[in-house]
Amino acid sequence: MTKKIMVVINNRANYSRIRSVLVELRKKNITIQLITNSAANLSKYGDLLNIIKKDKFKIHSKIYSVVEGEIPQTMTKSAGLIVLELSALLEKFKPDLVLTIADRFETLPIAIAASYMNIPIAHTQGGEQTGSIDESVRHATTKLSQIHFPSTKKSMENIIKMGEDKKNVYLTGCPSLDLIPNKIPKLDKSFFKKYRYVGNLTDYKKPYIVILQHPVTTEFKNTSKQIIETINAIKNITKQIVWLWPNVDAGSDAISKKIRTFREENNPKNISFYKNFSPVDFLRLIDNADCFLGNSSSAIREGSYLGVPSVNIGSRQSNREKSKNVIDVDYNAKKILNAVNYQIKHGKYKKDNLYGDRNAGLRIANIIKKIKKINIQKKLNY
Repeated sequence: MTKKIMVVINNRANYSRIRSVLVELRKKNITIQLITNSAANLSKYGDLLNIIKKDKFKIHSKIYSVVEGEIPQTMTKSAGLIVLELSALLEKFKPDLVLTIADRFETLPIAIAASYMNIPIAHTQGGEQTGSIDESVRHATTKLSQIHFPSTKKSMENIIKMGEDKKNVYLTGCPSLDLIPNKIPKLDKSFFKKYRYVGNLTDYKKPYIVILQHPVTTEFKNTSKQIIETINAIKNITKQIVWLWPNVDAGSDAISKKIRTFREENNPKNISFYKNFSPVDFLRLIDNADCFLGNSSSAIREGSYLGVPSVNIGSRQSNREKSKNVIDVDYNAKKILNAVNYQIKHGKYKKDNLYGDRNAGLRIANIIKKIKKINIQKKLNY
């Protein structure tokens, strides 16, 4: 029986996609060994540590693994540091199971460390298809894991086609949807004030769009050109814009520099720049937005369930299963602007259960609770 589970949180999105599982595991009196890592420990990417503490989860240890530079070489070194640091924590805490999340570049070193130390691995959101290095990380983590919790039927089928034992593949849905309440409240006057921002304070009573564009690691050399197209597109938008900072992937420094340069040179009155929002407030933010622009999977996962009009730029999410709420466009300012204007005019889409029904956390916790023995020896099942 699984009694101790180690979970490594790398950033806000990671936490959003595992929080409901942690809540359900806690209810079942399973010990959660929570480790914060990478951007989760750095205030420049938001205040996730306090969010975790407010949820009354104990942080057992922290891994400081981010090597500054935001280029492929530093990202590689960061991954190496995670293997080194986590191996010591695995030896110290001796978990019965390591629960890994999705496809961040930090996910693979977690799976490597656990597998070499003969500790079983459970993996959420495997089997999905996208662009970027995330595609390789996700499938490699699947092959190192013994238990699988895919979000969609197609993802489940993909995992089985990869040779995994279908008895260990459980269709659960995406845990991030579990955070969505039956009715998401409208914004109030305190919503934006409680977060640090640059620019004019967003007026909660007026319409706005949200932008979140991350670097595409496999297109590192084109990062600056890609974000410039987005900047040129939004220069023609007079509606309020809430712009969120990119993640820690290679290329994020280039995006940040271009955003800062644009802000300093143009001083746009309609744009406010924010580091981050809590998982629940992030849902309120995008649910009340006229459009969600960028390349975040949140526009596809949570956005599909909420019916948020979204514009997905470039290849980072190119092959991921999408609902009708998403329009795909290339890195072209005119196409981006036209798509945003169309989505604003269209308005809300019908709710889609493509990524689940808000019960993934309970399903995953129930499955983990029932597992009595996990065979760490892997084999192809075809």
